[in-house]
Amino acid sequence: MPIRRLSLSAVVLCLSAPLWAAQKVDLDYRVKFLPASDQAEVSLTLEKGEPVTSLSFDLGEKGYYSDFNGDGQWTQESPGRGVWQPGKGKATLTYRVRINHPREDKRFDARMTENWALLRGDDLVPSAKLRQQDGTELVSRLTFDLPEGWRGVETGWPRIGKNKFRIDNPTRKFDRPTGWILAGKIGTRRAKLGETDVTIAAPVGEGMRRMDVLTLLTFVWPEAQAVFPRDPAKLLIVGAGDPMWRGGLSAPNSYFMHAERPLVSENGTSSLVHELVHVFSRIRDTDKSDWISEGLAEYYAIELMRRAGGLSEDRYQKIREQLIEWSRPVDSLRSENSTGPITARAVLLLQELDREIRQATKDSQQRSLDDVTRGLMRLDKASTKGFIEISENVMGKPSEVLDSKLLK
Repeated sequence: MPIRRLSLSAVVLCLSAPLWAAQKVDLDYRVKFLPASDQAEVSLTLEKGEPVTSLSFDLGEKGYYSDFNGDGQWTQESPGRGVWQPGKGKATLTYRVRINHPREDKRFDARMTENWALLRGDDLVPSAKLRQQDGTELVSRLTFDLPEGWRGVETGWPRIGKNKFRIDNPTRKFDRPTGWILAGKIGTRRAKLGETDVTIAAPVGEGMRRMDVLTLLTFVWPEAQAVFPRDPAKLLIVGAGDPMWRGGLSAPNSYFMHAERPLVSENGTSSLVHELVHVFSRIRDTDKSDWISEGLAEYYAIELMRRAGGLSEDRYQKIREQLIEWSRPVDSLRSENSTGPITARAVLLLQELDREIRQATKDSQQRSLDDVTRGLMRLDKASTKGFIEISENVMGKPSEVLDSKLLK
């Protein structure tokens, strides 16, 4: 009798397997840089086209993408959207994308020269709405064909071969190569910080102080790990000089820093650490609450340096005085995009909230703003209302600091 029951269970298991087993389909991206035309030729190849019903791409309004050609059917629904319905069997879509992204101030968010290219993968492969058969899982890889003389390529994704990377984002159905990419005649410095493989990369001759960056990161890394319970497998920091944008821009697994940007500014804050906080926390906001993500990034740009021993108490108080003076005209923190004075005022509010939480919990389990931050990291998007609720839950009572017209 036990044998018969076992056999029946085995039969049921075999019959039900196709209902839950994922059908894995290879998706290979291939990128060929064409410096002479300021373009890259990109191809997407599905090993089997049948499981993918369609990919509807958001092409934007700037005309960066052109020359689409694919197996199956390509339909340009509007200047800003195109739909690919793959053919049967092995199916490939090819197109070209312009690399240089000039800004109104005559600087660049992305740039290619005859010797290197610096850009975001988000622009190589635009975002898309994926329709596919239930149970389909795309297994994505990215390969580069480099021009003659270009020595290498770096991305924020794990390397699985020469100029080849594995793209795997569990939060997305359509895995695409997001984050910063640097290719060409480049120099790198590498280190293992905690559980993260860190690479600092820049084109040769662009003045990027790679070892300075790596040294400061090594200094503050343990303090960042103590706040943010997240260890990215890999982190890429890229940089270049003028005419690239003179600031920092973060992505989930990488960020850009202008080569001439000081590691620590004269006002005591650090753009390098500010962007590191964005990468670690991944806090996004909604409902005119940009003050949360920008305020926390700047708060920890100061606080992590302080905790690591890089700021004396006297210097910390001078920084506060500068923030008070800079933010004096601010009467509200609520906006879609925080300006410098708004961010400065947000930092002051966060410092006051941290002291309030510590004072309220000193006789029980000591809490701080770190606990609020970790709560925010679990949200899809943070709002001012949600921030107040988490803060008061951590503190165990209403907050006088957050009962402010700044947040109305």
